[in-house]
Amino acid sequence: MTVRTGGRTGGSTAGGGTEQALVRALLDRQKRTYAAEAGIRLRDTPAPLYQALVLAVLLSARIRGEIAVAAARALFDAGLRDPRAMAKASWQERVDALGAGGYRRYDERTSTQLGKGAELVLERYGGDLRRLREEADPKKALLDIPGIGPTGADIFLREVQGVWPELAPYLDRKALDGARRLGLPASPAKLGGLVTGGDMPRFVDGLVHAALDKPLADEVRTAAGAI
Repeated sequence: MTVRTGGRTGGSTAGGGTEQALVRALLDRQKRTYAAEAGIRLRDTPAPLYQALVLAVLLSARIRGEIAVAAARALFDAGLRDPRAMAKASWQERVDALGAGGYRRYDERTSTQLGKGAELVLERYGGDLRRLREEADPKKALLDIPGIGPTGADIFLREVQGVWPELAPYLDRKALDGARRLGLPASPAKLGGLVTGGDMPRFVDGLVHAALDKPLADEVRTAAGAI
């Protein structure tokens, strides 16, 4: 883990030394990204990029993050690790895998979305989402995929910024909410300057966790001496 040093930022955010302490405290608690928790070894290759897309579909529903991660692992354990396998699986097979991961409230709708989404990825990108990277506006292109709305597109892009470095720093609204809660600057450029590129996805996921979990944010602030 490398935390960049820097000067004091303006406004009501923490000073430079406190910012560095907050980042260290957050990364100490955010050991892995959502993708890593789902068993995805993210690389710029077709299978893990598709798996990150599946995870983004699951995380964008109104359901707890740990359930979405468990459902992703269940889908992958069932062999549905690439768009061809996902499209070939029956609707019921996808429902059963989602249920095995505890993803029951939205399992039927999500099964349909995953099937249609896999078909679109095969038809438009030949199953290779590296071609999505070549789009003039990857976020806009993502919105064509069933199950991916603005939230899902943000989740996918913040997860893959480690392997698509031209996106970094990619911080969505939820990550910026977490930064504000911690007392960090709510500026993507300033936040991007606080860590090295390799730690950016984990840092951003940590900010999202801080936005969703006030006790975690308070713990981070206490550890950093910001309270």
